[in-house]
Amino acid sequence: MSLSPTKHEILETILLLDKPERATHIAKEAGKEFPSVMMHIIGLTRMGYTTSPKKGLYTLTEKGKKALGIPEINRENAKTILAGMPHDNLFHFYAGLVKPLSLQAKSLQDFRDKILQVNMDSIEFHKSRGDFEVWFTGLGDVELAKKVALLKEKNMDGEELRRRLHDIVENRCIVLAKVAGHLVSPESATSRA
Repeated sequence: MSLSPTKHEILETILLLDKPERATHIAKEAGKEFPSVMMHIIGLTRMGYTTSPKKGLYTLTEKGKKALGIPEINRENAKTILAGMPHDNLFHFYAGLVKPLSLQAKSLQDFRDKILQVNMDSIEFHKSRGDFEVWFTGLGDVELAKKVALLKEKNMDGEELRRRLHDIVENRCIVLAKVAGHLVSPESATSRA
């Protein structure tokens, strides 16, 4: 069954929010009227694309992610995504086309930490080219690549962009660590390098 453009956009908004959220917040983030969004969320929940883990909060189901083209992650996939990269697959930060920085990320966790250190010119440069999405896809993380592509569509810049990018990658590291069977808490996820 094909979803309407509005339902698809609501699913994308919920994906980007990255945690269970109230319908009012989903509507605000989607830039749509609350009554319409609530009606669509009810329909999406009945169809199995969203769920309400706690009264008044909504999140995507695996079926909802699949509708967005995101494959399910298993333990082995999660371990592979979290593993360090060989030298030729590192993420190399640049401030422009011929302006390499002496900063590389060797893993998703390392990327999460380096995004806080790199200058905004570099973040803007890589965002505009889609480099983050390409690297995340290369790691095997289609979901993270999709989230960053959706973030790019929000036309954020500056420190708000840095914060949101960091938070999305940090949350993804936590989810992947749990799927991989690693013991992790938000505090230890932040301190890992």
